Amino acid sequence: MNKFILLSFDVEEFDIPLEYQCNISADEQMKIGKQGLNEMLPVVDSFNISTTMFTTANFAVHFPDDVKAMSAKHEIASHTYFHTTFENKDLVNSKLALEKIIEKPVVGLRMPRMRNVEMNEVKKAGYLYDSSIHPTWLPGRYNNLHLPRNWYKQEGVLRLPASVTPNLRLPLFWLAFKNYPYWLFKKLVLQTLKKDGYVCLYFHPWEFTNIHDYKLPGYVKKHCGESLQNRLHQLIKDLLQHGDCISIKEYIHQKNPTN
Repeated sequence: MNKFILLSFDVEEFDIPLEYQCNISADEQMKIGKQGLNEMLPVVDSFNISTTMFTTANFAVHFPDDVKAMSAKHEIASHTYFHTTFENKDLVNSKLALEKIIEKPVVGLRMPRMRNVEMNEVKKAGYLYDSSIHPTWLPGRYNNLHLPRNWYKQEGVLRLPASVTPNLRLPLFWLAFKNYPYWLFKKLVLQTLKKDGYVCLYFHPWEFTNIHDYKLPGYVKKHCGESLQNRLHQLIKDLLQHGDCISIKEYIHQKNPTN
């Protein structure tokens, strides 16, 4: 049976300094977000793979040509309109803005910071799937240990959680990639891939540029820039020995996990 690697990137404004009381202008947020994308994308595109780019409409409106160009190889999905603020109307407005830019349907959603969202609103906005669930415990953020680890359907919307390990539900998200020893992260990802038949991993482009000068915790800045670019290259190379790297939209089309 084929196994699938679902790599995704939250293409967004670099607003994480605001979480740590570090002022950063909207222009600088956008600049660092774009700089990270410029440094991350060549790593991904050096492989013949497709990923999912959950993109804020705000970012796409600022860089429409870049987002349109990405859509030729990668799925563009919604990361709502702005990364810092949210209203329910942003669900449909971000979808429409992205579709206007890429001239393709947008069927997927991920909420910023894996924020809760009502599935009836997601369905009403016209999305096929949502990937805003992290079924683990993250102190200070959320406790989703009661939620399924794998695909499930809620109020007519497919929900694809970010991958966690089968037993202890250890997270395999961007902070794990930065802070676990590489051999351990790879081992846990491969264990999950073997068990589930797929892994859903997510990162942010801004991680792949140099953010050492910002007043952020060490666990956020660790392995940024070229160091993280090299780590991502190695991860993709290693994982491609065990499965195919495709977009979430492609996975749904090929596997239809609701059947």
